[in-house]
Amino acid sequence: MSLAVDIEARRGGFSLVVRFTAVAGSTVAIVGPNGAGKSTLIDVLAGLVPVARGSVVLAGRMLEQAPGQRLAPQAREVGVVFQKLALFPAIDVVGNVAYGLRARGVARREAHAEAMAWLARLGVAELATRRTGELSGGQAQRVALARAMIVRPGLLLLDEPISALDAEARAGARALLKERLAAETEVVKLVVTHDLEDARALADRMLVLDGGRVVADGAVDELMRDPSLFLAAMRRG
Repeated sequence: MSLAVDIEARRGGFSLVVRFTAVAGSTVAIVGPNGAGKSTLIDVLAGLVPVARGSVVLAGRMLEQAPGQRLAPQAREVGVVFQKLALFPAIDVVGNVAYGLRARGVARREAHAEAMAWLARLGVAELATRRTGELSGGQAQRVALARAMIVRPGLLLLDEPISALDAEARAGARALLKERLAAETEVVKLVVTHDLEDARALADRMLVLDGGRVVADGAVDELMRDPSLFLAAMRRG
């Protein structure tokens, strides 16, 4: 499983021009100032924003190729944990997690059994019948991660997945994410974060965006040893 991205995309007056590859098992932190294009990149890969030029290829399968050739979001082997988690308030936790399988035509009993297995894996099986509005921030983050992983994605996208948590919950969520991401050896994982400690803890590689362009790309430890490669861009945020 590998990911190859070579795109130009436009959102309003903003232009994103990004080229990179990532291999299965790797976790790439996407960092940069506000307005750098981080969330736009996530939306392109998730199929929510079309490309104006170029292509997105996952495991040899064309997800997107300009002009006009693109798979719908639900047809991609992509799991997403959005910044605001985007859980469905009208259905219970197990229904939220089972949603992706149900959308693909999996029978309710089978989808719910798989959802319960994922909730158990993430230590929140006891929350299955609750509504999402009853969850703490850390609990909701685990449910959102289970919902993303249940579809067995080849690409996992996490857009600021723990930024809304308080300091105590954030430490626990970071540890959980580190463990889960390391376990997914067949998956390419991209984590958007403003927090360099999150990047250090979760990723082995860092891609720095500024003004819709890649301004640095390398091993997290190497970039941390040479902050001049990216701190100027980060300060502009």
